[in-house]
Amino acid sequence: MNKILICDDEPDIVSALKIYLESEGFSVISATNGKEAVDIIEVQTDIKLILMDVMMPVMDGIAAMAKIRAFSNVPIIMLTAKSEDADKVMGLTIGADDYVTKPFNPVELMARVKSQIRRYTLLGASVGKVVENESTFMIGGIELNDKSKEVTLDGNLVSLTPLEYEILKLLMTHKGEVLSPRDIYERVWNDTVIGAESTVAVHIRHLREKIEYDSANPRYLKAVWGHGYKIDD
Repeated sequence: MNKILICDDEPDIVSALKIYLESEGFSVISATNGKEAVDIIEVQTDIKLILMDVMMPVMDGIAAMAKIRAFSNVPIIMLTAKSEDADKVMGLTIGADDYVTKPFNPVELMARVKSQIRRYTLLGASVGKVVENESTFMIGGIELNDKSKEVTLDGNLVSLTPLEYEILKLLMTHKGEVLSPRDIYERVWNDTVIGAESTVAVHIRHLREKIEYDSANPRYLKAVWGHGYKIDD
């Protein structure tokens, strides 16, 4: 049974989320602030996903995500109010995988939760397995090894989140091809949603900061204005 951590200081929201998730067969634990969430994730390594509110006492969701990303790639979905656009961008930049706006639609929420857990499980399941033919993709100084799930830049290991890895892999396996933000979102997130462009843009910017020496003047990951993104050497 997949275990999910809900981190929110509003009891009604926690109660509603717990009902939705348990009805879908998930095991649920909760925290009332970011510090509690960080403490739980450090101990309970079997948690498959976190639903994280942004505005909380003691430690807010943004600060908690920054601490969690220092040691874990567990998927994090932010719970935000419609007015918290700046927090959405900040959260995605720091390492959130997706966000759901309050009040949330239960069907949409469950779809996003299942999509993130499926991706996380598949990526994690590949670790330690023996693969006969190593799949390696190289573009310039970037090398992506899909067997070990490692990426290097000029021989130096680059630490990517699962979503950043999947975006890079998608672009590298379509070298020179321009993919629209919607194409990228549908293929990586396995979902279709309004506003996908801004979510992809944030992840692209964060990915550039890791694989480009000068993210303002990228050598590899380039934007084709009005069309999308491509990677080339």
